[in-house]
This record gives sequence, C-alpha cells and structure tokens, in this order.
Amino acid sequence: MVFAHTILVWTQGPDGLRGARARRAQLSGDEAPIPAIPSGSMIDFRRLRYFVTVARERSFTRAAACLNMAQPPLSRRIQEIEEEVGTRLIDRDARPLVLTPAGRLFYEQALQVLQRHNQMQAVMHRYVQHERPRFVVGLIPSGFHARLPQLIRRFRVMAPDVDLSLQELTSHEQVTALKEGRIDVGLGRVRVEDDAIRRQVLREEALLVALAPNSPLTTAKGPLDLAELATTPLILYPCEPRPSYADAILSLFSDLGITLEMTIEVRELHTALIMAAAGEGACIVPASAHMLAHPDVVFRPTLQPVTSPIILSHRMGDTSPALETLLRAFAGLYTEWGFPISASLRERLSPSQADPRPQGL
Repeated sequence: MVFAHTILVWTQGPDGLRGARARRAQLSGDEAPIPAIPSGSMIDFRRLRYFVTVARERSFTRAAACLNMAQPPLSRRIQEIEEEVGTRLIDRDARPLVLTPAGRLFYEQALQVLQRHNQMQAVMHRYVQHERPRFVVGLIPSGFHARLPQLIRRFRVMAPDVDLSLQELTSHEQVTALKEGRIDVGLGRVRVEDDAIRRQVLREEALLVALAPNSPLTTAKGPLDLAELATTPLILYPCEPRPSYADAILSLFSDLGITLEMTIEVRELHTALIMAAAGEGACIVPASAHMLAHPDVVFRPTLQPVTSPIILSHRMGDTSPALETLLRAFAGLYTEWGFPISASLRERLSPSQADPRPQGL
C-alpha cells in the first residue's frame, strides 16, 4: 500500500499572499501532482484568521461568535479556502469538527503566516510611534548582567539613531515576546528550544560559590570542591518559573554525582546573596555577581570547571543592523575585558567586527 501526504507551498505575488499549489508526495518516492491553484486566487489574512478560529473552536457556531459574525458567511469563507487549495480541510461530519490531514498542515502554516504578520505590524507600529528604529532587549530578572550599563552605553555610541529600551522577562517569556514581535533580542542563561528562535551563546561565564565570611568552607585555600557542598544547604534561585537557572545548577550537581542534602529556593539573586551572607547556606552564582554582592559575602572559585552560558536569542532569519551592532558591542567589550568569546560568535562576526572600539569611549 502506498501512503501519501499533502504539502502546501506558499508563494508571494505582487498582489499579496497566495495560497499556492499543493502536491501529493508519495512515500515510495514517486509524485502525483495535484492541479495547481489558479494564479488569480488569493488567501488573505482575514480568511486565514477565520480558518484558525474554526480549527481552534472545532465548531462553526462558536467560531462565528468569537469572530462576531454570522455562521453562513463564515462557512462560505472556509469553503472558498478549500476550493483554492484544492482539497478538504475540515471534516464537517465529525462532532466536534476535525481537521483532515491537509487541514492540520494548513493550520500549522496559517499560524506561522499570521504570527509573522503580527510581528511585522508590531515592528512598524513601534517605528511609527517613535519615528526612528526601536530596539527592545529582554533581560532575565535578578541582575543578569552586572556589566550591562557599559554594554548599553557602547551600543548607543555605535548606534546613536536607534532607540534602545529594556524589558525584564524570564527566558520563556522572552521566547513568546520574540515570536509576537514585542522584543527584538532576549538575554538569558536557559536554553529554550523553539524552531522560530535562534540562540547565540556569547560566552561561558565561570561560576563561583558565595558564602558567609565565617563559613568553615571559607578557611581553606585554593578552589573549592563542589562535593564539599553536599552537606551544606544550597540556596537556589529563581524558584519560579521553571525550568530556570536553578534547574541548571541542580543538573550540574547531578552530572557530577553529588547528592545535596538540603536546598533552599528563593526568587532572586539578591535574596540568595543576602541569605548566603547571613550564613543560611551556599549559593552558586556567575562570576559577575561579585559586582552586585553584599559586602559580607565571600566568593570562592570551584575545583570543577563549571560555567553558565550567556545566551542571546533572536528571531530566526533576523539580519537587522541593530542586532549585528549589539553582537559587535558584546564582542568588543568582552575583548577589552579579557573575556573569552564563544567560537560560534567569532565565526558569526568577521575579524574586523570582532573588536570594535568607537572613538571617544
């Protein structure tokens, strides 16, 4: 028996988005083409939204109510789409309604098209409102980057015509905001997998152990073996949402085969440092945290070479000048500070871009 599936191919014409041809690709490797859709047909954003609403509600009645329209016109619009793509998308005999295999594929494609359209609208709205390009950076809470002020100043020198603004968002919130066009870049430490998002590791930052000055673990010289923390309460942050940096630290100990007797979870880095200073336990923090530290906190390097990535996330395919400027700003400052730059970032930037140093800074 030969099975087949339908593939929709979208094309962009001078008069808008066209629902293009469909072909039936057989698993045997043979192809049996379906007649192409007439070149004059056009599936617009309005009808795509109608279809997505029907697919989500699984009912023409509920979808019509959501769209504030009568049911017969809605049904006709869906029929028009089916006629243009050349196949049935919805099984109307099922209760509730069910998408056909072609309908499921069309639904996935429609979501991507509408998502990109929403991103475009958001970007243009920001541009019109501010009369110049606006570049929004999402940052995780808890003092993600102690050297962030220097980075912002460098970016503004390199791109004086760009309106840079910051938003505090968790790593997962950043992914949603990127896909909706509300931010242009996200900076965090947690790898969130999403096909629409590209992640760029800027560098791996060394981790330190934060302790109270009177802790027995501060008396020894040299790096601290993380195994010595097994019987010490480990202060983790943030406690929510999960997964987060806290889970990365737990995984680190698990990978090293170290079983922790007790953990304490708090919301923010600052709270964790205060508790460490008070002798409530130890906390694993990025090396840059010493710039934000409580004066009664002692930092010790670790015997094991453990690090935490600094990750820049952006929309797949984004080649905006502002994004490239931000990457060059990171690379330039890291070079000046003596920090190693990730191999992937070096490959992304040409040698001439890797160490930018604007005049007057």
